Amino acid sequence: MGAMKQQQSITLHGRTYQVPQRRTVVVCVDGFDPDYLDAGCQDGILPTLSRWMASGFHTTGNCTMPSVTNTNNLSIITGMPASVHGVSGNYYLDKATGKEHMVLDDSTMWGSTILEQMADAGVRVAAVTAKDKLRRIINHGLAPSKGSICFSAQNAGDCTLEEHGIEGVEKWLGQSAPSMYSGELSIFVLDAGLKLLREDRADFFYLTLSDFIQHKHAPGSAEANDFMRKLDARLGAIEEAGAVIAVTGDHGMSAKSGEDGKPNVLFVEDFLNSKWPEAGARVICPIADPFVKHHGALGGFVRVHLLKSDANVDDMVEQLQKLPQVENAMRGSEAATKYEMPLEREGDLVVIAKSNAVVGAKESDHDLSQLGSHSLRSHGGLIRGRRQKVAKFRCV
Repeated sequence: MGAMKQQQSITLHGRTYQVPQRRTVVVCVDGFDPDYLDAGCQDGILPTLSRWMASGFHTTGNCTMPSVTNTNNLSIITGMPASVHGVSGNYYLDKATGKEHMVLDDSTMWGSTILEQMADAGVRVAAVTAKDKLRRIINHGLAPSKGSICFSAQNAGDCTLEEHGIEGVEKWLGQSAPSMYSGELSIFVLDAGLKLLREDRADFFYLTLSDFIQHKHAPGSAEANDFMRKLDARLGAIEEAGAVIAVTGDHGMSAKSGEDGKPNVLFVEDFLNSKWPEAGARVICPIADPFVKHHGALGGFVRVHLLKSDANVDDMVEQLQKLPQVENAMRGSEAATKYEMPLEREGDLVVIAKSNAVVGAKESDHDLSQLGSHSLRSHGGLIRGRRQKVAKFRCV
């Protein structure tokens, strides 16, 4: 642990957080649906997590809506829903310009983060992400001049002291950066965090992983079990290195195919424009990011923007609600209030899929050919009327 900090706490969004007196590691396991934990414990392959369930703290919590990576990582490091931090998806429509944008940096977020406030209080912060687009969001307010380190596994070979606070990551770690479409990308993040911890290069760590395995492989499968074993072993090693650990998911994950193996999909834009062509429906999928081979940009939540302001929204909501893939459809203003999302970035309608289905825009917009022999798995929307679940732990 570095020198004792003069500041004993920070305050952000009306909440007070203690400055760590022991090295503290927060791990976000992307797509950490509780079913992976249940299956792993039953199979006896998660000794570390099983022990923490008995001796530490464990609960199943609700994720922030929509259930996508950017939104929920920001909620983890701000302690607030999207209505406060402003990042309401990985992809959005700028209603002022009519242009669609992918969220690749912190330019759309509001306010500060716990990581930034910790760094400003003199805490040495290290943040390691799987994907670089998330690194450029989480890096908000961090800088090598503050003693911070922030880099991604994706671009580990290009790190500089000036931008990332570290260089030569692959040589230092003794590993080449893995493929973006692999479980090893997440293990690289954990190995890097563990080495930083052992070398006492930070006091507070945020390590956030990839959900590639969870998109491709169901709980209890050989591939999922192999990944979970490696995850559990790294968490145990972090504990042995003397850190306080908190582990959480950002969103859940579930199967989205029918008994015939075909994806259970509702293409919302196709449906609306077939019934109300004059309304000019435009559907935005907030799950979309630069890496969509494993889910085709299909998830449990979409926003609908209408070209005509006098369109019959209530009729659309009523008809959508009758469809077998739809858990809930509502006006965007209602959804913003109910799920604590920023109203100014909301659509005219919101459509949320049932747990065994996904929603998208136009069929021509979504390429599922690269799924191969794998059944579609993706982020959910609601489960029995509640937000999708994630597993959470703390080892003390």
